[in-house]
Amino acid sequence: MAYDKIPDSAIEAVLRHHDIVETVGKYVHLSKLGKYMKGLCPFHSEKTPSFTVTPEKQIFYCYGCGKGGNSIKFIEEIEEYSFPEAVRFMAEEAGIPITWAGQQDKQTSAEASIREKLIEAHELTAKFYHYLLMNTTHGQPAMQYLRSRGVTDKQIDQFMIGYAPPEWDTLTRFLEKREFKADLMEKGGLLVAKHDGSGYIDRFRDRIMFPIWNRDGKTIALAGRMLGEGQPKYLNSPETMLFNKSRNFYNFHHARPTMRKSRRIILFEGYMDVIKAWSAGVSNGVATMGTALTEEHAAVLQRNVDEAILCYDGDNAGQAAVLKSIPILEKVGLRVQVAMLPKGMDPDDFIEQYGPNTFLQDTIEHPVSVTKFKLIYTKKSHILLEEEGQKNYLLEAVGIVAELESPTEREFHLKELSREFDISLESLKQDCFQHRQQLQKMKPQRDNNDNSWNNGRNENRNENRRTSSAPPVLPAYQVAERRLLAQMLQDVDTANAVHEKLGEAFNVEDHAALAAYLYAYYALGHDPDVSRFIASLHDDRLERTAASILMTDDEFPFDEHLLVDYIKEIQKIPRFREIEHKKEDMVRAERSGDMLLAAQIASEIIALERQLKGRNDDHF
Repeated sequence: MAYDKIPDSAIEAVLRHHDIVETVGKYVHLSKLGKYMKGLCPFHSEKTPSFTVTPEKQIFYCYGCGKGGNSIKFIEEIEEYSFPEAVRFMAEEAGIPITWAGQQDKQTSAEASIREKLIEAHELTAKFYHYLLMNTTHGQPAMQYLRSRGVTDKQIDQFMIGYAPPEWDTLTRFLEKREFKADLMEKGGLLVAKHDGSGYIDRFRDRIMFPIWNRDGKTIALAGRMLGEGQPKYLNSPETMLFNKSRNFYNFHHARPTMRKSRRIILFEGYMDVIKAWSAGVSNGVATMGTALTEEHAAVLQRNVDEAILCYDGDNAGQAAVLKSIPILEKVGLRVQVAMLPKGMDPDDFIEQYGPNTFLQDTIEHPVSVTKFKLIYTKKSHILLEEEGQKNYLLEAVGIVAELESPTEREFHLKELSREFDISLESLKQDCFQHRQQLQKMKPQRDNNDNSWNNGRNENRNENRRTSSAPPVLPAYQVAERRLLAQMLQDVDTANAVHEKLGEAFNVEDHAALAAYLYAYYALGHDPDVSRFIASLHDDRLERTAASILMTDDEFPFDEHLLVDYIKEIQKIPRFREIEHKKEDMVRAERSGDMLLAAQIASEIIALERQLKGRNDDHF
């Protein structure tokens, strides 16, 4: 089978060239455990490894979040690619010729063409502005400003910083000469239509320009900082088919290798903060672009890191932004810490005044916990020189500490408060206990956290729950279906026997679908190859189901007698369900007073039960 006209041969070549252990090992530290490889899942936060790779079957599966599949599926999930994008990426990496390019349907092809044209225009624009900064008299004031801020030529090149001159149509004329359509350039955010409809002008004028890249390092938007006085100080590209400011980060593609390796991200507020921090050795720093941190941002980070350090400005607005960002990051399971800066200073100022080494060692490498930050932040709103201010702060601080699940953490912070304000630890503990009682009362009667993330506050609690709770016990017929499918996926003869005696009459919908796909797969003459079969499915749910079934302990015995028993168990269920429905019909007939109908249904039930018993005694 082909997907979006990618030939089977190309998919097979990609799977042959990309061993599952090598593919996953680039992103996850794997340890050998018998015939499996295990590691911490890159798709959800966990402390105990539940992510399993089976080299023999060339598949992965996570018992925690349920994601599973072959090496193509792993790249789809980890890189956020579509199936065709993942195959193309892996083919290019392996040196396999892309012979199927351009064979998508017309609509997809047209959209892809527009995207490519817009990216080409953005790439060219970034280079053009960079050239104007580095090589023209127009760019000299901007260059002087950057150097006054401590930005080096190396950083200017690294981040492709540029300059947009003050004229109204410099870029407009530049793009028109290269036959880029002005209306398309307006949709891409580079130009703006005149109010009178007479033409187009440049969106960015007299600004220092910062290209914004996508995950592959392609320019998809621009940000401009006003060189002189005026508003807005920063101007970003509008939302386009290329750029979404609620999902994109500045410098994400540069930072990605380090963040993946360290599993840590440093979040800044501004472009200059990221650039200057890079000079201090912070190669995993990113910034949001003119917007507060969103849940979409957090979801992107969760797929790449386990920990986020917030390094926002030291003024009131920056610290308030930290407070708002913390729950958004914790909600997706990230461990959060805060890099503290002196009041009124931003990272750029701090590096300029104290140097990159001090910034790295005193700030980035020694962040404070979320609780510590909240205590520091809360303290600012109280006059501690007055007794009333001290009392109010302590009561508020105890409330913050009470939210912690760990008794050790609570005691640690309460002891600090006790020492700082010379107040007894016992009295603080009593207040803390009362706060916790109130918190318990405010919780719902049944706090279902089965799907909650292992963030800083609940990771130990969730981890204990996960390890102590036994996996759900499946009904016998579901066990039979899964074991049959596990054997069918690895043996053509078993699949043929099941096809003949059972067909697609599995009781679980996904199992029936997998059986149907498997019969078709073998009918095409394919040999058993679970990784290749999974690649033919193109259905997330079925891929996960197949991977889950294949991760079932396959050491269980299997022979002709078991095959017969499993099929019998599966075939019982429709009869059981029919009997249950008839019993319900009989009860309704009795309630309505139709005793003749009730007796007739009772007779049918007896006949079905006899058939079922007789079938159980029969052999194929």
